[in-house]
This record gives sequence, C-alpha cells and structure tokens, in this order.
Amino acid sequence: MTTPSIPGWQLLSRTSAVPDNVPVLAEVDVLVVGGGAAGVAAATVAAEAGHSTMLVERYGFCGGAAVAGMSSTICGMYLSQQNLGTPEQVVFGFTERFRSAIAERRGLTPPQIYGKTYTVTHDPLKWRETADQFLEDAGVTCLFHSAVTGVIVDGNTYTGVILESNAGSSVVLAKRIVDASGDAAVLARGGYDYWFGDDGTIQNPTMFFRLGNVDMEAFSDFWGPDTISPPKVSDLIDQANEHGFTLPRRKIWIFPSTRPGELMVNATRLTGRNGEMLNVINPSDFTEAEIGGRHQVRSYARFLAESIPGLKESFVVDTGVEAGIRQTRTIAGMTTLTNEDVVGCVKRSDSICRSPWPIELHSGDRPKLHWLLDDYYDVPYGALVPAVAEGIIIAGRSLSAQHEALASARVTAQCFEYGHAAGVAAHLSLEGDLAIRDLDVGAIQKQMLNRGSALS
Repeated sequence: MTTPSIPGWQLLSRTSAVPDNVPVLAEVDVLVVGGGAAGVAAATVAAEAGHSTMLVERYGFCGGAAVAGMSSTICGMYLSQQNLGTPEQVVFGFTERFRSAIAERRGLTPPQIYGKTYTVTHDPLKWRETADQFLEDAGVTCLFHSAVTGVIVDGNTYTGVILESNAGSSVVLAKRIVDASGDAAVLARGGYDYWFGDDGTIQNPTMFFRLGNVDMEAFSDFWGPDTISPPKVSDLIDQANEHGFTLPRRKIWIFPSTRPGELMVNATRLTGRNGEMLNVINPSDFTEAEIGGRHQVRSYARFLAESIPGLKESFVVDTGVEAGIRQTRTIAGMTTLTNEDVVGCVKRSDSICRSPWPIELHSGDRPKLHWLLDDYYDVPYGALVPAVAEGIIIAGRSLSAQHEALASARVTAQCFEYGHAAGVAAHLSLEGDLAIRDLDVGAIQKQMLNRGSALS
C-alpha cells in the first residue's frame, strides 16, 4: 500500500532524535494527541491508572467533532429497533460515565427518536466543562492551543512529537502515544500507511448550526417526533429549489437542544464549487468547506424561517467552530473492520466495543442509512493498532475500517470506548513492558469490563 498525499503539500515531518535547538517541554508516560471523545477517555483512563499523562489539543477546549464541529449528539448508544419502543442502551463503560456526568450538569436531553433508533443532544459548553472536570480530577496535564507538526520515531517506534504554538516549537517525549486526532495526524507524520475512504472517495463534511427563538410547540406539531425530516419537508425543499434557493440536501435532521426554544440543525452538504468532493486534510478544501458551509447555513435558515411552522422568528445562534468532519485518513491496522462485519452484525472474541449505529453514509447526492435492526456488531482491538508502527495506538474515527463500515463506527459513543480501550492498552503495555500489538486482548477486556463496559 502506498501512503496518499495532497498535491502541493509536504505531509511528513519525521526525525529520529530531538531536533537541535528545540527544547524538550515534557517527558511523560502517555501522550494523547486530540481532545475529542476518544482523547478525553484515553487520557482519563491512563492517568487514573497512575501514569503521567499529557493531552495536547489544537483548540482551547476539548470536544473535537462533538463540540468544535457541533455535532452535539451522542450517537451509537442505543439499539435500532424494527418496532420502535423503549430506548435500549447497549454501550456503557466510559461512554456511560461521560453521559451520566454531562446529564448531571443538565447538559443532555432525554433520548430523541432518530429514524429507527435514539440519540441524545448535548450542550457543547457543558461538554467542554465536563471534559475539563474529568481531566482535572484524573491529574492529566492539558496543553491547549498546540498542534503536532512532527514526530520522533526511533526505527518503527514513536518516542515523541514536535509541537508548535505561538510560543514557538517544543518537544514532548512519551513512552506511549495515543493518536486521537481523528485524522491520524501523528501516525501519518511518521510515514506509515493509511488511506482515504473508498479509493479516495470520502464522506462529505457538513456545517451544523443552532436556531434560537423557536416556537417549539408549533414546530413539533408540524415536524413530528422523529428528528429526521418527514417527506413533506423534502417536498418543501424541492419547491424552494425551484424558486431560487440552493439547498443541496433534501433529507435534513433537526434536534431539540437542551436550551428552551432552540434547535440543532444538520442540513448542509459541503462540496466544492463545481460539486467536487472536499478532503479537509487539504487546507484549501477545508477553507472552501468553511466558507461554503456558512453560505449554506444562511440559505437553510432562511428556508426554515419561511417554510416551517414555529421558525418564522428564528435566528442563527451560531455554527460550528469548524465544519463537521466525518472522515479523513483511515489507518492500515492489524485488523480491519469490514463492511460485511457491520452488515452481518459480527460478534468477535477480540471486541473492545459494541456498535448498534446504522451505516450512515454521507457521500454523493443523498445520505444512505442501513439499519442494524435489534442487533449490533463488535469492533476488534486490532482496528486501533497500526499494522507496523510501535509505541502508538489510534483512538477515534481514523481506526482501520472499510468505507461503509466507518460510516457506522465513527460516532461519539464508540469513540469514547475506543479511547477507553486505548488508555487501558497504554497502561498494560507500560505495566508489562510489552508492545501494544502483543497485548492479551482478554486482559484489556477484563479491565474495560471492570470499568463498566459491555462486551460480547
């Protein structure tokens, strides 16, 4: 396999030793890069096991796609059901710890209908505060406003990263690294294999936004109980497009938030000016997605105000800090989660996470939903472990998975559990002086079960 590249950009930045004139900022047992769901879980678990742990995040807060991208839902906890009834939660562990903690802050809605399953909507500000509390209580050293620009690799073993901030460059050395960047940003800089989606085709980014000043009673009476738009809304979008609007998605999703009179809207589909796919690893594409996304937000907000009862006086509260990113790099792992594994709801002896979430593929003209009715599949530990590199484990949406499999496996509840597994793996690897790839999966599972996870 050849590692793909973005034309016009130098991707790799690798050295075998600390560069001259770059100070060593810290030496830690575990370094976690990225403060999304997976990163918060991994850092908390590693620190609670007694290891000196640092979390590096490029923004000034944790949350990743859930907060900076404002996806604002914890998807993947509940079974899909042929005959929708009471929500049945099947994912627990760190996912449940975080869910419970943010609910205690009144930052989480009750379960909401999403097609044939349920999800919950969270307050992004309270998500940040909840993450802060977890990390502080565990004794994690957090370093915000810092980005990885290079890596230190001894042979095949990652031993540190080069950071850049407004203060300049520095180095953090680590015995184990968890790449929870969501983009495999650490692994890629070492030159190890990854791919983009299905022969380069990846899922479209989106731009989430919130609407305030909503007449919730009038809206709910028209929209109905499902957060996925009813057919009559798709018809209204078609009519609007015939009269001058440019609304690329006919099927849109709207979730009541935790705040009175407020909705969280997932409606946009971001492509290039000529309809081409955008890969946000490329900053040019990312820029186009951001600017185009804000244009689409205004178009959809105007359509909603003019067409949907209860939204006449609504206004845009805010958009995501960044476009909502569904997919970038996928690592070449020891094990790859296949499309057939997901569709067949395959159970595995090396499982570190259940996933009942449908294949939710945002690629092309319309979203594709394939429901896993009354069942779930298992995600294997080897999907987090690079095929070659040592001293590093992946946690988050860049796990080793085929294109449609990733469209299910990438969501928040599962990312919490990937981070949970990565934190346990880092701990056991250090404790036993073992390579991450050589760990007994049963030992990882035992610790996860002791921490409340549900595994097959």
